[in-house]
Amino acid sequence: MSAVEEKIASLGLTLPEVVPPLAAYQPAVQSGVYVFTAGQLPMVDGALPVTGKVGAEVTAEEAKDLARICALNALAAVKSVAGDLDRIARVVKVVGFVASATDFTGQPGVVNGASELLGEVLGDKGVHARSAVGVTVLPLDAPVEVEIQVELTEA
Repeated sequence: MSAVEEKIASLGLTLPEVVPPLAAYQPAVQSGVYVFTAGQLPMVDGALPVTGKVGAEVTAEEAKDLARICALNALAAVKSVAGDLDRIARVVKVVGFVASATDFTGQPGVVNGASELLGEVLGDKGVHARSAVGVTVLPLDAPVEVEIQVELTEA
């Protein structure tokens, strides 16, 4: 088990299996020393634990927890192409999409769930640039979706 996976376990979490693609794409691709993940939904055992809009059917705190799940799924996608999460030199960018009620403006707080998890797991290597975007709807009526870009050390 890698040091990163040991840190995940010490937080009481488990690195999940890679979420299978829902359409015609790969969960992650590597280009040079960079890995780009597809948008990761907060899938748990093949299903969304909650659906709906943040600020309506889903609270901001629930959505923040879902963003943590998205980040774990993104790390699983990175591992699927990098082979070892200890190869992560740094997280470069995080993009979070929040399916939002028309009057909800707390997208940054929701996406903090993903950012904070990456910081807890990777320390300084988890510090990144970020966008938090409110959208009308996401696939499967998911409340949140997160994609990450990481730089790897040489193999």
